[in-house]
Amino acid sequence: MYSDNETFTGLGKRIFDVSIQGNLVLEDFNIMEEAGGAGKGIIREFNVPVNSSTLEIHLYWKGKGTTAIPDRGVYGPLISAITILRLISVVGGLSAGAIAGIVVASCVFIVLVLAVLRYMGYLGGKDLEDKELRGLELQTGYFTLRQIKAATGNFDPSNKIGEGGFGPVYKGVLSDGAVIAVKQLSSKSKQGNLIAIYEYMENNCLARALFGREEQRLHLDWKTRKKICIGIARGLAYLHEESRLKIVHRDIKATNVLLDKDLNAKISDFGLAKLDEEENTHISTRIAGTIGYMAPEYAMRGYLTDKADVYSFGIVALEIVSGKSNTNYRPKEEYVFLLDEAYVLQEQGNMLELVDPDLGSNYSKEEAMTMLNLALLCTNPSPTLRPPMSSVVSMLEGKSPIQAPLIKRNSMEQDARFKAFERLSQDSQTHVSAFSQDSHDLYDVNLQ
Repeated sequence: MYSDNETFTGLGKRIFDVSIQGNLVLEDFNIMEEAGGAGKGIIREFNVPVNSSTLEIHLYWKGKGTTAIPDRGVYGPLISAITILRLISVVGGLSAGAIAGIVVASCVFIVLVLAVLRYMGYLGGKDLEDKELRGLELQTGYFTLRQIKAATGNFDPSNKIGEGGFGPVYKGVLSDGAVIAVKQLSSKSKQGNLIAIYEYMENNCLARALFGREEQRLHLDWKTRKKICIGIARGLAYLHEESRLKIVHRDIKATNVLLDKDLNAKISDFGLAKLDEEENTHISTRIAGTIGYMAPEYAMRGYLTDKADVYSFGIVALEIVSGKSNTNYRPKEEYVFLLDEAYVLQEQGNMLELVDPDLGSNYSKEEAMTMLNLALLCTNPSPTLRPPMSSVVSMLEGKSPIQAPLIKRNSMEQDARFKAFERLSQDSQTHVSAFSQDSHDLYDVNLQ
């Protein structure tokens, strides 16, 4: 029998050889032609000698492409039943035990064939999450290694635009003029010999635009900052609530927000992302992320939910409004982190002092207060009090009101939290990503 992909354009053609008792009885057997349609059974009868109470049947896949494992459908032969008829009388005959042995061996063979097919994923159930990921509509493409080398000048060092934790990134231009970014994955990525191709972002990342070197910074007016903030919120809302697979990013920060030529925000670097399984209230996992952006419950206890991303978004929102880096924040006598300064100014009623001086008076005070209050709401120490990202989008767009968060600093709690972050930064360097000026992988491309 065969099923799925009735056009037979994919890998895994239904062509195979059949050998019984060591003799080839069917060669290049094309089940597509013989069956004449999907889901139809085929019966073939053979007269074979049975020696030592053993019946051996071997099936060999043949045909172009059958050495690869197809992604979909049921491929290759399936034995659904074996019926044995004794055509002639044999002196002495077979004992009842021998016949029973043949039947048992046949059943065992059938079970083994089905088990192997199931394990290889043909009958489903091998890796449901992986199949669901393959089923998502992703905008991907295929390039030959020759095309990639031509686009990057054979990975010319002059085309290198950055380097992250898993390899260097090169700028490339395809034959049709499309500009791409090419990332060579290093052995640290544990992804094998792969190259990632993704859209080239003319304006690099949000971190460089806000607080990079003087010559790298961009003048982001208030309207653009608000657009970037809404773009990040929409991206997270999709990952948490709209995607068929719920995803927790785990490393939302300014360096992982890319900006295209129109300064539209795009979330990148899903190397630490986790699937948020609906049947679980939270994920207990090894801590990984970036110091200063991790939610307290995750940084100290490994308690991970989508609210950890909400917390990280709140920190990034503070950075967008203030133009200050939470990672490179220089502690003052009364402040420890940028978030700590926000708490102090909120208690003093001077929240607008956080607004980036580069904006001057060219910004909406009402919108600035909305973003600052929303940032504090998202960074609430209690994850249950943080809003879902869909609500954040609604509040940023002015579709729903926002209440000022009533959060007061507790010096003992703050001190304990900051000491925990210090310990984490000292003891978990192998699991915590460092600040970088590079974007990471968006999707993998198989080389042809």
